[in-house]
Amino acid sequence: MTRREPKQDRSRATRQRLLEAAIDCLAVHGWAATTVAAVAERAGVSRGAAQHHFPTREDLITAALEHMFDVRMAEIRASAAGLPGGPGRTEAVVVRMAGCFTGPLFKAALQVWTAAAADQALRARIVPLEARFGRAAHRVTVELLGADDADPVAHRLVQATLDLARGLGLADLLTDDSARRTRIARQWAATLDAALGRRATAAGLERTTAAGLEGS
Repeated sequence: MTRREPKQDRSRATRQRLLEAAIDCLAVHGWAATTVAAVAERAGVSRGAAQHHFPTREDLITAALEHMFDVRMAEIRASAAGLPGGPGRTEAVVVRMAGCFTGPLFKAALQVWTAAAADQALRARIVPLEARFGRAAHRVTVELLGADDADPVAHRLVQATLDLARGLGLADLLTDDSARRTRIARQWAATLDAALGRRATAAGLERTTAAGLEGS
């Protein structure tokens, strides 16, 4: 067992390099240039080793997107302790989620979405993956905002936050749109605070009233 561990570790490290190299290659060079051979070269491994882990380009790309999204969501959750607890929290959350749509992962994902629009087999792989991504991003945003996702209005507001973040990411694709993104995030945060704050207060009053009635 001891003799096998180094080999397993090397295999995991190789897989990790391939996944990261695939994202980089997609973001920098686009879908057409992101072949298994190109990713293997970028990762510093042989093509045979790459194909051992990922027999096809589609296997490699979908695994890379899944891995990088999971890592990004884990990072956001881990950084939640650093978010302000006062009035600035909502804006910080909006900015944090918008950041998910402005980095290499989003640029890489756009390349795959565009290719999938014209490739039925690829689309069949990507649509379920994107649905899972969407659910995970929604859950994280709900957690960070402290929203009541059972409330249909709050649910739609959280989804609107993610749709806005995606749109801001598209606006940032060709030019640096960070200044405008900051202003929009601040304005949307104020809108969220007003809407979610009123509903949270009403929900709190209802729970307090119900608890009082049960205790009487």
